[in-house]
Amino acid sequence: MAEASHETTVDRKIDRSQMKISEEDAIQINQMNKWYGTFHVLRDIDLTVYEGERIVICGPSGSGKSTLIRCINRLEEHQAGQIIVDGIELTSDLKNIDKIRSEVGMCFQHFNLFPHLSILENCTLAPIWVRKVPKKEAVETAMHFLEKVKIPEQADKFPGQLSGGQQQRVAIARSLCMKPRIMLFDEPTSALDPEMIKEVLDT
Repeated sequence: MAEASHETTVDRKIDRSQMKISEEDAIQINQMNKWYGTFHVLRDIDLTVYEGERIVICGPSGSGKSTLIRCINRLEEHQAGQIIVDGIELTSDLKNIDKIRSEVGMCFQHFNLFPHLSILENCTLAPIWVRKVPKKEAVETAMHFLEKVKIPEQADKFPGQLSGGQQQRVAIARSLCMKPRIMLFDEPTSALDPEMIKEVLDT
């Protein structure tokens, strides 16, 4: 990533010579631009992410990393260029947006848990209502991922009863419960204790 007046431009090729990845595109971004008013935050972004590939976007605060990620599932609208996710182009077509969002998970930097729902309910809400997964199966999947992030005993508590690190682990588990084809993480380990980071990343 390169910074010029806090505008973001991807200007370095990704070395894939040692990677074992699919030849199928998961995400394809072509000459994508994003403005906030007159502020040109993302300039001419070209990026290809293949199926099975893990990409880290690094850069200073304010350089547009979160904005780029949010554009991939249309939480932010790009004004120019092309974004294709899992073979579907992101436009203003609501059906396409819904299709992409059903297959693209997003774990937010600030967790965004529903404060009035228990941890288990946070994890089962989308699978039950969006994917139409039977409640018993959704609960089993939720408990599986809560165990993966080492907090199954918190299932019946509410977000406000948990520490920041615990809430972040819930957010990660919740995003995985949808079993998405593509996962987007926005600083997913920022609130975790150092000894927990590797375990959570391995999940």
